Amino acid sequence: MTDVLGEKVRTGDDEVLGGPIVRALLAGQQEDGGFGGHPYKKWTGAHWRLVSLAELGIPKREERAVRALETVLAWLTGKSHRDAVREVAGRTRRCASQEGNALAVASRLGVADDPRVQLLASSLVAWQWPDGGWNCDARPRVTTSSVHESHSPAWGLWEYAKATGDADAERAARRAAESFLERRIFRSRRTGEVMHRDVVKLHWPPYWHYDFLRALVVLRRMGLLGDPRAADALDLLEQRRLADGRWRAGAYWWSKPGSARAAEVVDWGRDGQNEMITLHALTVLRTAGRL
Repeated sequence: MTDVLGEKVRTGDDEVLGGPIVRALLAGQQEDGGFGGHPYKKWTGAHWRLVSLAELGIPKREERAVRALETVLAWLTGKSHRDAVREVAGRTRRCASQEGNALAVASRLGVADDPRVQLLASSLVAWQWPDGGWNCDARPRVTTSSVHESHSPAWGLWEYAKATGDADAERAARRAAESFLERRIFRSRRTGEVMHRDVVKLHWPPYWHYDFLRALVVLRRMGLLGDPRAADALDLLEQRRLADGRWRAGAYWWSKPGSARAAEVVDWGRDGQNEMITLHALTVLRTAGRL
């Protein structure tokens, strides 16, 4: 962990790498750096493992993580992937959460100077929709971005801007954050109602899915929790706190290791409080001045 209650944790690299969750995420790595199958394989591919490793504070330039990242960068910058990017009715229709997560991981691993990483960043800036987000919906009538496809690019561009000083990336990240704030995090811009029941539930890991805590985490990293439009989501987070002071997941996108469907490589806990949700919730509330 790199940040608890707003304070840096002095955890040695060996302690991070020796933890059971990190060991599980790095287990089974193959000679090519991957873990068997496509890097995007749900939820055991290199892409997803790396996102979790980045959240857990894996050290910069960690050799196994960098090798795994090679498989992700080869996929996302390869000709077949790039050739499939479509523009419809003046908007690039792209599942930008893929590039966004990879950009965040690469920036945290200290390889933001790789030309392929720079390509991810410049592509996300170029693909951004007028309302500040991204969307892969190819229907011409769709002109509103998807929160699910926008929170990861916001995070990735912000991490890249921090690592490189890239002004275009920072502007794009702030535009995306504004799109969340315009929705008051979890409300429809058109009606003001909750946009979907899943966005007001807590999940870990979120993967590419958006929920109100994930948006608050991104806003915290960008120093934007003081915006009054985040207040409703902060209130909701306080309301979800358990009697023992912790939080639990409201739903899950994953199944336990070895399951036939949507299996994870880590058992993040499906009973009682969730440590990662609790960590992020406490950090958000402390940063917002509510603890």
